Amino acid sequence: MASPRRPVEAVPLRIGALARESGVKLSTLRFYERRKLLLPMDRSESGQRLYGPDAAIRVRFIRRSQELGFTLKEVSAVLALTDRRGTPTRDVARFAEAKVQAIDARIDDLRRMRRAITTLMAEGFCPPDTVCPIQASLGAPKRKPRA
Repeated sequence: MASPRRPVEAVPLRIGALARESGVKLSTLRFYERRKLLLPMDRSESGQRLYGPDAAIRVRFIRRSQELGFTLKEVSAVLALTDRRGTPTRDVARFAEAKVQAIDARIDDLRRMRRAITTLMAEGFCPPDTVCPIQASLGAPKRKPRA
């Protein structure tokens, strides 16, 4: 008869290990701490920061969000939602709705640019004395967000 599995206790990560695992510099982790985006769960006897098992996921989420165009203020708001720090306020709900609309608009822009690039690839380079389809795809007036 097999013995019941015991939950594996996660070993806390020191700041250096977290930096390596999440692919960022130590200074980045300290910056995130100052901005209250990342908090150590504890400190070792020698005073080193110790992070929980999900800290690397959180750091990679922050970095990827920034790459996708989110500001650190917006990332903080999203983290507040995912951390379940209370019931979302009307301000947070408005932020989330506005961000979804901004994401939809960006998706629309990327789709237009993709169509323009594939058209350009199929038809060849832009003829002289014309507006290139790639420029026209993103140079058109912005559309109003969907209601």
